[in-house]
Amino acid sequence: MALAVKRMAELDLGGQRVLIREDLNAPIKSGQVSSDKRLRAAVPTLKLAAARGARVIVMSHLGRPEEGVADPTYSLAPVADALVGLMGQPVRLIADWLDAPPPEPGEVVLCENVRFQRGEKSNDEALARRMAALCDVFVMDAFGTAHRAQASTYGVAQFAPIACAGPLLVSELEALDRALDDPARPMVAIVGGSKVSTKLEVLSSLAAKVDMLIPGGGIANTLLAARGTNVGRSLHEADMLSFASQLLDGEFGDAQIPLPTDVVVGASLDDDATGEIKPLSAISERDMILDIGPATATRYAEFLASAGTILWNGPVGVFEHAEFAAGTRDIATAVAASSAFSIAGGGDTLAAIEQFEVTAGISYISTGGGAFLEYLQGRKLPAVEVLEARA
Repeated sequence: MALAVKRMAELDLGGQRVLIREDLNAPIKSGQVSSDKRLRAAVPTLKLAAARGARVIVMSHLGRPEEGVADPTYSLAPVADALVGLMGQPVRLIADWLDAPPPEPGEVVLCENVRFQRGEKSNDEALARRMAALCDVFVMDAFGTAHRAQASTYGVAQFAPIACAGPLLVSELEALDRALDDPARPMVAIVGGSKVSTKLEVLSSLAAKVDMLIPGGGIANTLLAARGTNVGRSLHEADMLSFASQLLDGEFGDAQIPLPTDVVVGASLDDDATGEIKPLSAISERDMILDIGPATATRYAEFLASAGTILWNGPVGVFEHAEFAAGTRDIATAVAASSAFSIAGGGDTLAAIEQFEVTAGISYISTGGGAFLEYLQGRKLPAVEVLEARA
């Protein structure tokens, strides 16, 4: 379906005060950005606005500081430094940005962490109005926070003179709509993660939409347990076995749900832990399932090779540990090699894509985690709804 919002790319921005909400929530190590993938995704929007002569004011959160407390641990200073290199121009960090004068045309300034402002998370109207007063045009470009109705994502869009979607947000939504509205078949979803309980709705929703649902991680372990497999000490949710049985029995939809036939087990996740490939029948009470086995990985790769559309959210094993990385590596390689339209989202998924160097083979990599999952469930994202209302 067509996205019924104003688009930044179609507006005259020359001389305008343009307030852009991005998701620059990057990992910081030793005072530096350790992964700049979210920054790189946002830079084209910022460059476009600056090139058109806009007075560019950028907002983002970083981490989870106590709201209203300017904790230097969560300062966006390292992000500002990284943006200078990516933008090829100065980017000033402003601490007291709610009272600061606007930048010059073509200049880019970065507001200090929006979560240092009391009322951000609760979408305080007074705070939202102060944000809106900073701009002539508000641009929501942070898909990763679009599922949150907060002052910097929702409230400001209500009160800004003009509220529109940035190029990154538009591309995210169009890619998801392509995958969900009229997908090329067969459609395969890979859903990994530690807990069924955190993905109840996405699992039941996808079961009715996709042709095949491949579970991974603790989710797969819970489904195996529901089918009577001894999962030993593996991460799983015993109180989710009833839901898991309903899912496998097709009560939510007709999707095929293949389960592992062999797994890699270990006694721990210590650095020196070793993995052992076992068929399901050989799992002992002391084993932990930490990855899918090679036969399962080969079977899943065959499914992915014949797919028309692939949705990927979550790894199938503990890929951060070399002994238990092969399954997620094989899945990542298979997704990248497939001719399907593939869309991947979620922090762990993006980390796996980077680790196994398959970025070029994925059709679209979403910057969102929670927003990605909510969109897959068919939920309206608050920050998109307000842009539609303002269109």
